[in-house]
Amino acid sequence: MNAIREAFLREQLLQRRERLQTALTEFNEAKQIDHLIDEIDAALKRLSNGSFGICEECKDPIETDRLLADPCLRFCLDHLTQDQRTALEHDLQLAAIIQNRLLPKLPIQADGWDIHYHYQPAGAVSGDYCDILTDSTNGNIYFIIGDVSGKGVAASMLMTHLHALFRSLTAQRLPLEQLMEQANRVFNESTMSSLFATLVCGKLTNEGLVEVCNAGHCPPIILHKDRTATIKATGI
Repeated sequence: MNAIREAFLREQLLQRRERLQTALTEFNEAKQIDHLIDEIDAALKRLSNGSFGICEECKDPIETDRLLADPCLRFCLDHLTQDQRTALEHDLQLAAIIQNRLLPKLPIQADGWDIHYHYQPAGAVSGDYCDILTDSTNGNIYFIIGDVSGKGVAASMLMTHLHALFRSLTAQRLPLEQLMEQANRVFNESTMSSLFATLVCGKLTNEGLVEVCNAGHCPPIILHKDRTATIKATGI
């Protein structure tokens, strides 16, 4: 594990330990909190002796996305107990159902626009983000396509966070550049520093205009009858 990731995980574990110590003085669940602190101390010890991120059963590396989501893990997927596997499968199934229900319902026709999309995640759940929001008061339609770093349940949780964030911000009817600035600030303030998202947000008006802002994502492609074109970046 590289030094940057190791330093980040150590900081996250220490912060988690500090919050749990604070919780000890505020709640009466001392036994459960002590157990969590013991798990963090064990993870910090593994960081110090070089065994962090190694499965205690097979000695192979634990999956990176799982480890980033929970630095206290000690076993890879192949060596979970049957109860742990069943719980993980249940969580994945529930996350997939929630993620699917967050997708906009097709067909979408509003103010002269016909909108279609195809969403096919690589796994049961993912960090792929797709949303279409309509504002009936001024006729604007927003479309958002993005990708959260990582994969699996951890990435899908951040995708859900983005989903709620944009639905809240678009209700304020901000100019597109201000909408993106605020989304960027709130997302950065509420996620770990190792995680990020790229996305494209567009606004369609009832006059037929399209405004697009690209936040580090792949260039959008415009399809004409006889040619294609990409929207190149105009800023960082």
